[in-house]
Amino acid sequence: MNGETKKKLDERYQRELYEGEFFWPDSIFKDAVVALGISILLILLATFVGVAGEPKADPSDTSYIPRPEWYFLFLFKFLALYGQIPLIGKIEWLATVLVPSIAIGLLLFLPFVDRSQDRHYAKRAMPLGVMFIMVLDILILTLISDVPTVAADDATRWVKLSASLQPYAGLVIPGAVMLALIALAKFFKTASWKWMAWTTGGGSFLMVALTLAIFAFAPTVAADESAVAETLVDQILAGQDLYSVQCVECHGDDGKVTIIEGVKGLEGKEISPINSRDVLYTINDASMAELIAYGRPDSGMNPFGKMYNPEGLSRSEIDNIVIFMRYMWDDRFELPAEALQPLFPPLADGEVPSYDVHIAPIVKRYCISCHREGKENNNYLMDTYDNVINMGDNAPNLVAGDANSILLQVIQGHEILDAQGEVIIGVMPPKSTLKPNVVEAFLRWIMAGMPRTAADAGALSVPPAP
Repeated sequence: MNGETKKKLDERYQRELYEGEFFWPDSIFKDAVVALGISILLILLATFVGVAGEPKADPSDTSYIPRPEWYFLFLFKFLALYGQIPLIGKIEWLATVLVPSIAIGLLLFLPFVDRSQDRHYAKRAMPLGVMFIMVLDILILTLISDVPTVAADDATRWVKLSASLQPYAGLVIPGAVMLALIALAKFFKTASWKWMAWTTGGGSFLMVALTLAIFAFAPTVAADESAVAETLVDQILAGQDLYSVQCVECHGDDGKVTIIEGVKGLEGKEISPINSRDVLYTINDASMAELIAYGRPDSGMNPFGKMYNPEGLSRSEIDNIVIFMRYMWDDRFELPAEALQPLFPPLADGEVPSYDVHIAPIVKRYCISCHREGKENNNYLMDTYDNVINMGDNAPNLVAGDANSILLQVIQGHEILDAQGEVIIGVMPPKSTLKPNVVEAFLRWIMAGMPRTAADAGALSVPPAP
C-alpha cells in the first residue's frame, strides 16, 4: 500500500468515524428491529404453515431411511453426487471432510487472494462472484435433493439424463466457475471486472438451465406421507383402526375373548380378556406397549414391533393402540364425545349404502384382521372392493340381489355346511355378533347390486315418500 492510498484511507476512516453512529442506542435499536421482524415471521410461519408431523422415533425400525434437516440437504446431496465420481467417489471422507474444509478455507482466504482496498462492487467482483456461485450451488443442491441420484437400470433415457446432469449442475460447473474467477483475479489482474461478471453470469445460467432440465426429466416419486395422529381423538380413532386389523383376530372387537378360536396354532388357548380391570388396572401404558411390541411367547402372542418385523407396528402406532384401549375400556378414563362417532353414516329409508362410505369401514373393523394375506381364511381376502366380491375358495361369496349369499348367511348366524353336513364356513365374525344396523347395511348393499361409490349408490337410492 503506497503512501497516497494510505492517506486516503485514513481520511475516509476519520470522516466515517466522525459521521458514524453510536453503538448504543443506534446500532442496538436497528438490531432489535430486525430481530423482532424475524421473530414475528417465525411465529407466523409456525402458526399458519407449520411443520408436518412425523411418527415418534423408533430405533428398532430398520426400514427407516434417515434424512437431515432441510438446512443440511445440500450437504446430503453433495455427498451423493460426489459418490458418482469415478475412482475417488467411494472415498467418503474426501466428501465429508476434505472438500468441505477446502470450501471453508477458500472463503477464509478470499481476502488474501483479493487484496483490493476498494469497496465498490465493481472492484470486488471476484469475491462477490465466488460467494454468489456458492450460494446458488447450495440452493440448487437443496432443491434437487429429492431427485434420485442414480437412475434404475430399466429407467427411460430421459430419467437417466436427469441423473447424469446432476453432477454437472451441482459440482462441475460451480467448481469450474469459482476456479476461473480466482484465476482471473490472481493471474490476470488487469482483466476488467466485466470478465468476472460474464463468467459468473454464464456459469449461473448454465447451473439454472441444467437444474430446470433435471426437474423436467426427473422421475415422479410418490411422497411417503405418514399420517400422524396429533389430537387425543385422532389417536383414539387411529388406535381403533389398528386394533381392528391387528388384534381382533385373537381378542375380538371388544376385547372380551377368553378362549381363542379360529386361529391356527392357538385353538382353545385361554387368555385374559384385555378389556378387564385385571389387565387394565395392573398393567401401565409402558408395559402394555412392550407387550405389543415384544409379544408374549409363553402365551402365544407374536411380537408386533418393527424390531422383529419390518412390516410391523411403529412406536407411534403401538402407543395409539394403548390409548384406544385405555379410553375405550378403562373406566378411569373418560372417552371424548368426538371419539364416539358412528362407524358409518346412518342410512335413511330407501338409501342404498356404498362400499366406499359404508361397507369399507365395516370390513376394516370386523373382517380385515382375519381376511388378509398370511391368514387362514379360505383365500378370501377383503382388502379391496374387487377382492370382497370375487375372491375366496367358495366364491362367489356375494351375489348381487341374492339374499342367500354366503356372506349374508354367516353374518346372520348361519353356518355353511357341505354335502356331508360338515361345517365349511362358520359364523362370522367368530368372536362377536354384528349389530343389526351393520347387517342391514350389508343386506341393502348386496340386494342393490353392491355399488362401489357414493355416486353409484345415490343413483340407486329411492327418495323417501313426502
